[in-house]
Amino acid sequence: MHTSDTQPNPNILQELVQHRMPFGKYKGTLLCDLPISYLEWFYGKGLPPGKLGMQLATIYEIKVNGLDYLLAPLKRRS
Repeated sequence: MHTSDTQPNPNILQELVQHRMPFGKYKGTLLCDLPISYLEWFYGKGLPPGKLGMQLATIYEIKVNGLDYLLAPLKRRS
């Protein structure tokens, strides 16, 4: 495995503080600001396919593991 394969992609984190939920109860909410309860519900129902699903899975993992602090500097810059 190459080193670049194991490094986190900073663009993914940047997208979480810039992109908004495109539909549903939290339409217009920044992905990073979605409540954990909503993410847990979505995770249980099945995440949407494609990029949005990957973004929701990423923010879910960040919140479940208490890693929100990783997004704070990115939020301040946005």
